Amino acid sequence: MLARAARGTGALLLRGSVQASVRAPHRASSGLPRNTVVLFVPQQEAWVVERMGRFHRILEPGLNILIPVLDRIRYVQSLKEIVINVPEQSAVTLDNVTLQIDGVLYLRIMDPYKASYGVEDPEYAVTQLAQTTMRSELGKLSLDKVFRERESLNASIVDAINQAADCWGIRCLRYEIKDIHVPPRVKESMQMQVEAERRKRATVLESEGTRESAINVAEGKKQAQILASEAEKAEQINQAAGEASAVLAKAKAKAEAIRILAEALTQHNGNAAASLTVAEQYVNAFSKLAKDSNTILLPSNPGDVTSMVAQAMGVYGALTKAPGPAAQDSISRGNSRDAQGTDAGLDVELDRVKLS
Repeated sequence: MLARAARGTGALLLRGSVQASVRAPHRASSGLPRNTVVLFVPQQEAWVVERMGRFHRILEPGLNILIPVLDRIRYVQSLKEIVINVPEQSAVTLDNVTLQIDGVLYLRIMDPYKASYGVEDPEYAVTQLAQTTMRSELGKLSLDKVFRERESLNASIVDAINQAADCWGIRCLRYEIKDIHVPPRVKESMQMQVEAERRKRATVLESEGTRESAINVAEGKKQAQILASEAEKAEQINQAAGEASAVLAKAKAKAEAIRILAEALTQHNGNAAASLTVAEQYVNAFSKLAKDSNTILLPSNPGDVTSMVAQAMGVYGALTKAPGPAAQDSISRGNSRDAQGTDAGLDVELDRVKLS
């Protein structure tokens, strides 16, 4: 009876070891070791021990002692980071473009108990979950956004896997898309679009350059005209100031000449000097007749210089006689009006110069 029970127990243990050896490649890194009573567990590995078919405990790295026949090592879980290649699969984007995409999955077992008893094959389950999540996330994006938002797509896949794999004791650390294969016709269309966009940018840049050049030329012409007008204004002001100064200088010189002439006429033999000057001017004026114009005005006796000089001296004598009180008042009023007129004329001339 005991022998039959022992044989049955041995057969059951053998059957369990065979089943464990079949499942080992999916969840164990170093196979299932035998119960040799004294066991040494390597670092970064968790050995799940069952006692009489029920979970007993998880062996820690280092020295461990088990009871033979009753205790059995059921699962060996690696606590290192695991890299899994996600096979290439088809996915349809939001704008109905079929893509061939694959990736790499990085995960780690955080709870050996859940990884052993929560799912039959954790690696296969995570791989299938990554593929389905990738297809669903790609269906939310258009073709252009798939290439631009690669990082956000990876983060979305990692979050979806972690939410589902939490009950399996597995944590997805990161997911990376390896290759994205686009259909040939779509790829040609993308190349044409890129070339058109580059031509557009080149045209826009060229037009902006032409615009900037035209603006610079216009600004240069504007500044040149402003400077030319300012230079012309300054020239006119200087010219007007020069003309005003010349008028004042001529007036002062003429006044000084008249004053000196008046003083000279009051001296001895002043009348004779005046007669001589009148005679010289008469001779000079008579010599210039008929040179500038065909119209000639001649005195009744042009050859009688003596009568012309006597007539001029008579006019001069009449002007030099001492006038009476009434005449002096009229002369002074006339001189005052002449002075005021002269001053007013000079003021008007100066105002005209300033305005110009």
